[in-house]
Amino acid sequence: MQMDFHYYATYCAAFIAGYSHKESCSIAYSAQFVDECSLLLINKLKAPRAAATTQLQTELMDADTDIMGLQDITRIWASFHFLPQDLYAQKKWRTKRYLRKYRLLCGPNGSLLRETVDLAKGRGLQAAGLAMHILADTWAHRYFAGTPSLAINNTDYYFYEIFPDGTEKQIKFRHSTIQPDDLENSIYTSSLYQSNENSIMNLGHGRAGHLPDYSFCRYKYLPAWGDYREIIKDNPSDYFNAFCQMIYAMKYLKGDVETFELDTYDTEAVKPYRDEIKAIICERRPNASDGWRAFGERLSGETIPVYDINKYQKEYMDSDNKEDTFLGGFFGAAVRQKSMVTNRIFTSHSLLAGYSVTPGKTGLLGALLKLIKKEEGKVE
Repeated sequence: MQMDFHYYATYCAAFIAGYSHKESCSIAYSAQFVDECSLLLINKLKAPRAAATTQLQTELMDADTDIMGLQDITRIWASFHFLPQDLYAQKKWRTKRYLRKYRLLCGPNGSLLRETVDLAKGRGLQAAGLAMHILADTWAHRYFAGTPSLAINNTDYYFYEIFPDGTEKQIKFRHSTIQPDDLENSIYTSSLYQSNENSIMNLGHGRAGHLPDYSFCRYKYLPAWGDYREIIKDNPSDYFNAFCQMIYAMKYLKGDVETFELDTYDTEAVKPYRDEIKAIICERRPNASDGWRAFGERLSGETIPVYDINKYQKEYMDSDNKEDTFLGGFFGAAVRQKSMVTNRIFTSHSLLAGYSVTPGKTGLLGALLKLIKKEEGKVE
């Protein structure tokens, strides 16, 4: 997803959920900041390195793809952008090595989503915004994994865009760092094909370009993880579900809903605006920010400020009590989320995100020995 949904649509969802204009702005800012909080920015602010929630293209191109580098990449992308749907998924006739990556496939309504939303409960607006970014991405980024993998994330030449009238056009992918996507001719930029399983080009939906980020787009393709059987991805439907689920989730975080249940959507709250929201989602343009911003300002009667990455940086750098600053709250939420996801991946008997120990459960040595024995088949 892009700023149009993570910032402006999240503001709209927060306001419909009952937050004030100011609170909705803070939630929306935090949701968008997940895409901005790189290690480069962390170092500039002298903030905790563990709080990084994204990697810039320049950072990724310089990233090591040895085991430590891959773990760093996976911790960020699986925690914040490609939340695994089922860490215990099964697939016949597959090796353990394959299954570890297959189980990182992103998708909505997995157990980790419930934990993500629960983790944000009572933790402030920054934690709410961070959780909403992750929730929304489970819909947009479904079928891709937040770890480099040709076997899981590669695509095939069979890739067709499906238009509202039912007609189809084969999508042409190109590798270009300067040319924008050509929506009129269905020509899109994707990452360069690399046969190396762990190439950074095979991270997430890079091989499918920005198609998962466009709310209007419907397409069908043959995913590598699906044994090259046809999958239809309906972004308009998925983005609408994401919007309705965000409203429900934020009502829970606000205290208006007692429990957060998976596969639950507040379609009733959206009912008065349903046609307008769907029109924004389905408008064929690379960025729907104008539509979402206009809708949000009509909802609240207030002006939604233009997103400014620098807005809270001076406050953080000048503060003697950084935990009480806006960015301090965000960094705390980010570290908690990354720690939770890393731990869940580790306890599923995978080292793709590195080592993790559940506090109060066992010592580090005991956890590592147990994992080693498990991998050697010495324990059940």
